[in-house]
Amino acid sequence: MNRKDFLKNSLIAGAASLLAPAMLTDKPQQSTYDKLMDQVGFNHLPSNETKTMNSIFHPANSRGHANHGWLNSHHSFSFANYYNPERMHFGVLRVLNDDIVEAGKGFNTHPHDNMEIISIPLYGDLEHRDSMGNVAIIREGDVQVMSAGTGIYHSEFNKNADKAVKFLQIWVFPNKKNVTPRYDQISLANLHRNNEFYQILSPNANDQGVWIHQNAWFQLGQFDANQTMSYELRSPDNGVYTFLLDGNIEWNNQSMNSRDGLGVWNTPQIEGKSLTKSTILLMEVPMKL
Repeated sequence: MNRKDFLKNSLIAGAASLLAPAMLTDKPQQSTYDKLMDQVGFNHLPSNETKTMNSIFHPANSRGHANHGWLNSHHSFSFANYYNPERMHFGVLRVLNDDIVEAGKGFNTHPHDNMEIISIPLYGDLEHRDSMGNVAIIREGDVQVMSAGTGIYHSEFNKNADKAVKFLQIWVFPNKKNVTPRYDQISLANLHRNNEFYQILSPNANDQGVWIHQNAWFQLGQFDANQTMSYELRSPDNGVYTFLLDGNIEWNNQSMNSRDGLGVWNTPQIEGKSLTKSTILLMEVPMKL
């Protein structure tokens, strides 16, 4: 089997458990971390000798798409049956799924380990249950994080019987393996600042927002039209993947529309302007695995 076929087959197998029922039985033979690391192509990391700013643009209509009836999902990076060797990851950012789950439906119990998993509801209510005993409802305006660590089982279902739930599912490779699994969620209501970016995730448990086992920072921003925007990176080893949730912006000299993605690295700062009322998610992550 050549490398391309191996990567495609392992990608499909690695995500299959999310789309089919699973039981609280034994831990999977190969970990989530190992499966996804197997899929990473060596040519998708920046060169150590690259000194000038680099960027990659992902128009919304270039994303992978799967409609399972109960689940309508767009994939910014290769996932399940969507395989693109040029879109395996952005640094340690491995999964960015834009999901719509129909009323009363959801992901049956399935396992993860050694992965940082972040969920951001955009509309509706999502019910979470896991093998640590957590039962929680995450709503629009919340952020949830789960460090899978040594292993965890969980399920996610649309809490409502009369409307869909929309949310972002984000997976980040951790910088520590086999940590104790943990779960957290917070409301962002008290963090919101209009016309500026505000932090919702960091590596520090004592910092604003939730935290993960990785040198990563996430920011949200809701901007009125014609607002100047800028972001300074926390680490020179990091890049920033911008996901425009809605609106129109000029960002790093790139015109962006709703659900477009833009990855930028080898730069200390990004600047731009909102052309219309816009909502933006910034994900600053290490570029080296």
